[in-house]
Amino acid sequence: MRLWRLTRAPFAALDGAGPRQWGGRYSSPGRPVVNFASEAGLAVLIALRYLADDWSDMADDFVLGWTEVDAAPARIPSCANDSDTRQWVDDWLEHGASLLVAVPSRVLPEANVILFNPAHPDAGAVAPLATRPFDFADCLHRPPMLEKYRNAL
Repeated sequence: MRLWRLTRAPFAALDGAGPRQWGGRYSSPGRPVVNFASEAGLAVLIALRYLADDWSDMADDFVLGWTEVDAAPARIPSCANDSDTRQWVDDWLEHGASLLVAVPSRVLPEANVILFNPAHPDAGAVAPLATRPFDFADCLHRPPMLEKYRNAL
């Protein structure tokens, strides 16, 4: 399965260092985990939620990356709240039950956040990210036909 990640180039390694240090939406600090998206568009939407409102001083080293993983993700059970989800993921990481687990995205419920356990014995077989530069301004520019269509309505 192809997994997607939008990140800054210095953080493209699949080592889970950021969540290990600060924690993540679905994991507590002290546990390495890598967050992927099941779709490239979901990776962009998730990243947009974490960007500053003022793009003038935004970093210019973002990359859209993907890797192929020959494993199907386990599915997280339905949890009552974020705290229960975090506890389930922390237990999953601690026990190394599987390489991947899928969590329904809160941004786009039709897609999944795929959590990757870099400490799992099979993690070494996962290729590093293939990346391409990504520029939010290029991606989100105003379409040239916007005014024409807006005036037609």
